Amino acid sequence: MIGRLDGPHGDIQQVDARQRADLILAEARAQLSSRLWQAALGTGDDGAAVAGTGGAGSEFSLDSLIAMFSGGLDARGAAPAMASPQPSQPPIAYGDGGRDMASARRRDGDGDGRRDDGDAGEVGGLGPNARYRATLQSAAARTGIPAAALAAIVNAESARDNDGRWLEYSRNPRSSAAGLGQFLAGTWQGETERPGTWLNTVARANGWLDAAGKVRDDARSALLALRYDGDASINAIADYARSNIDQLEKRGLRVGEGAEAIAEIAYLGHHLGLGDAARFLRNGGLDPDRARLLLNAQVGTARASERIAAAGDASSAHRAWLLDYVGRNLRPDRFQVLESKS
Repeated sequence: MIGRLDGPHGDIQQVDARQRADLILAEARAQLSSRLWQAALGTGDDGAAVAGTGGAGSEFSLDSLIAMFSGGLDARGAAPAMASPQPSQPPIAYGDGGRDMASARRRDGDGDGRRDDGDAGEVGGLGPNARYRATLQSAAARTGIPAAALAAIVNAESARDNDGRWLEYSRNPRSSAAGLGQFLAGTWQGETERPGTWLNTVARANGWLDAAGKVRDDARSALLALRYDGDASINAIADYARSNIDQLEKRGLRVGEGAEAIAEIAYLGHHLGLGDAARFLRNGGLDPDRARLLLNAQVGTARASERIAAAGDASSAHRAWLLDYVGRNLRPDRFQVLESKS
């Protein structure tokens, strides 16, 4: 497993020389391409970037990353030992109804019509990722997002080793998305500055916020480095999912019950961003220009053109691709724990 950050969350010096070189190279490539991709993809409404984990703002510098590997950041940028935030609110109950993506996949001939019948507070099937069980269950209890749904989102977002192990140091070569949740700097910082989140609690405990509640410039590198900590990423995924679901419900889009329905809506917000997620759910797809742009970004221009030609229009092609991707990759049932048998 790739090593983890200094402090109570692990030892970054466990990363071997090749892994360090790969991560630094990925950082260099990401910084080179990030602005081009942001300009090409544009932003959704509410200021959200095209991908829900996207946002404006530069990454922490290559110098910071190299320094982190060679013995830690200096005193101004180092990540101090972090106090674990306590749950701030009880789990939140969900109502019935809402647009069901699983039903949509079944109408389109995709998916297997599986049901979620397990205990939403427990998580299993983690295999080599069992080390995250306690974090997943704690984040679930704090936010009301089922642990199996959180595990499914991580499994769909993060890079994996040959044995299925989630790679905390995974990077997207076409953007600055990083870590198990593939968060970009803008969203990560935004979640840190949003009161009540796990990241906000950590930042306040470590003095990373100024009097106005904004991330201090000299703490930004340490904050962004936390994306490479698996426990921090899982807690941020849970808070971001909770926020997206709440905002979608305020727009009149109700979420169904069960880990599958919740995972799908949460992932849609994570993947598309709040604005596009709301439009996709309300209209059954995005407008043709937007759909073509996103499909190009996901599969490349040539393959996108082939899919659009086969489907007849860009909206249908993007919808089919997204529902298929969710159906194949977002599988909370794999992490569901049935009621224990005594």
